[in-house]
Amino acid sequence: MAEAKKAPAKKTSKKVEEVAEVKEEAPKAEAPKKAKKAAKKEEKKVEKPAKPTPTQAVAIARNVRVTPRKARLVIDQVRGKDVKVALGLLKNINRAASEPVSKVIRSASANAINNFGFDEDKLYIAELYANDGLKMRRYLPRAKGSASGLVKRNCHITCVVKMR
Repeated sequence: MAEAKKAPAKKTSKKVEEVAEVKEEAPKAEAPKKAKKAAKKEEKKVEKPAKPTPTQAVAIARNVRVTPRKARLVIDQVRGKDVKVALGLLKNINRAASEPVSKVIRSASANAINNFGFDEDKLYIAELYANDGLKMRRYLPRAKGSASGLVKRNCHITCVVKMR
């Protein structure tokens, strides 16, 4: 019986020795990891390429509550013009879409001036377009208890401004 009790004690002592060896190896493994991390950081610092200078500024108005067709009628009149001239035209156009279009143009020019340092007097509208947005489907009551469909259209207005 004494031998049976001694055998498990030897097994536990081996486990304790193995655990002690593992603990001794763990700090050694941390040092190379730190060195690798430091080397990676140095590589990242060295390899950063210069950012390209921006040539355009963009503004997008999403889900504007104007149909794309009505917005395009206004947009076609100001596309390709200088920003100041386009804003002057939009003040005098009596259409529902002229206000959201002018907001997008003002936003794009503000992005160009504040974010990229473009010259305000040299800005022109390079691209201006209206795409389909969300379509809300509603129903209108009709005669004899029937109903007919109604689609309320929205549009996304995008403006790209560049320097001359």
